[in-house]
Amino acid sequence: MNIRLNFLLLVRPYQHIKNLFVFAPLFFAGRVGNVQLVWNAFIAFAAFSLTAGAVYIFNDYHDMEKDRHHPEKRNRPLASGAASATQAFFLMAMLAAAGGGLISILGAVAFFILAAYAAMNIAYTLYLKHVAILDVITIAIGFVLRLFIGSAATGIPLSIWIVVMTFLLALFLALAKRRDDVLIYLDTGEKMRKIIDGYNIHFLNTAMGIMASVVIVAYTIYTTSEDIVEKFHSHYLYITVIFVILGILRYLQITLVMEDSSSPTRIIMKDRFIQWTLAGWIVCFAWILYL
Repeated sequence: MNIRLNFLLLVRPYQHIKNLFVFAPLFFAGRVGNVQLVWNAFIAFAAFSLTAGAVYIFNDYHDMEKDRHHPEKRNRPLASGAASATQAFFLMAMLAAAGGGLISILGAVAFFILAAYAAMNIAYTLYLKHVAILDVITIAIGFVLRLFIGSAATGIPLSIWIVVMTFLLALFLALAKRRDDVLIYLDTGEKMRKIIDGYNIHFLNTAMGIMASVVIVAYTIYTTSEDIVEKFHSHYLYITVIFVILGILRYLQITLVMEDSSSPTRIIMKDRFIQWTLAGWIVCFAWILYL
């Protein structure tokens, strides 16, 4: 396989769709028309993506032997032998340096947040992902840090509502991913992760149901609260609730009925129902917010 393609696969480009959360503060503040702020957010997005790529390589190297027994992860460059450890470490160092250098343009706060994200993910790879519940909490915090770095890059303060809902939604997605790990164990007898003993299908189904309910309720309260109505000068944000309900129900259907929740990003990229639901929410929210 071409070395350039191996390098591309090492950084998992499809995963970087999650880094779009960096732009959320800009979107919800109604400032996407400000060219300078959009540029700052793009710098933060690029720096975060570069650093995340380095983190993915570190994780793949650490889990290389285990990944060779995983039905999907065994195809990753390091696990399959398509890329060498030397090549991986070279790319990891380049990405980390580029990410750190780029984020420094935006100041010390943004640099500290990115460093905290990298440190947390190293801790996750080495220890936290082996502790049930703490593992999914760590993943959810990673999404929140994307919001904070977007806020630091643009100078736009974060709404507590955005932080809470992002955390809850990310926790819901992380639980769905863990459910897939448990299903693999039940089907093959292979423990892809040590924490499998800390989870079972009943617990994960219940936890997902709770998170789904809380996300919908929290978003409904958000769109109908007086301060938000006053902030956006609109009483119609509640209309967007239908898209959130549709998206959550569809994801539950994919997870519980189709039993296919191994990768949230892959689902978003391939499932037309979720794509149209997400597009509908963005268009509807933007219409109310900007027009």
